Amino acid sequence: MLAAGNGQAINAIAKGFNVSRPTVYLWRERFAQAGVLGLMKDAPRPGRRKALAPDKMQAIVDATLHTTPPDATQWSVRTMAKTQGVSHAIVHRIWTAHGLQPHRIETFKLSRDPEFVPKLRDVVGVYLHPPDRALVFCVDEKPQTQALDRTEPVLPLRPGIPARQTHDYVRHGTTNLFAALNILDGTVLARCAPRKRHTEFLAFLDRLLARCRSAVRSI
Repeated sequence: MLAAGNGQAINAIAKGFNVSRPTVYLWRERFAQAGVLGLMKDAPRPGRRKALAPDKMQAIVDATLHTTPPDATQWSVRTMAKTQGVSHAIVHRIWTAHGLQPHRIETFKLSRDPEFVPKLRDVVGVYLHPPDRALVFCVDEKPQTQALDRTEPVLPLRPGIPARQTHDYVRHGTTNLFAALNILDGTVLARCAPRKRHTEFLAFLDRLLARCRSAVRSI
């Protein structure tokens, strides 16, 4: 304040005392409003955040787990906050603390096979503890895969510029993917076929068997 009273510019004061320009403006404004007393004590602060009652927190958790809003499929932080009479920041903190994510939905499927658990243990057991000198593969198929191609070649990645591609594409029909994952080293043997019949699947297994024989001979 003495420097400002001597007529020094804001930039000179900030540079001389190694502070920012907003800091100089702040203290000049406090001096203008409260005089010397405004420089001798801190300004009033909002204080500690008011603690949320445990029953209110439990009500928010229960509502999230067991109810849905009348006009939507899941709760948002703002709709829950409006319903419970709290701020959306409080709802966000409660959901984060309890690991609640109402906007996320995952699917699952339960097997009705009474022997599902023993079969599952047999399969997983082969993956975790395969027989000695054995090659373990996981084989699956994905039929009717769309064969898509961009209308223009993809522009490669450059310094400061990400890879770019056109928004539209051309359909080239569908294809059927057969793939086998080598559990040991993570390599994948794959083949595409125009049709999905037992003939194509057996041909893929024959190709996999030939790969296994060559691998066993090299052991």
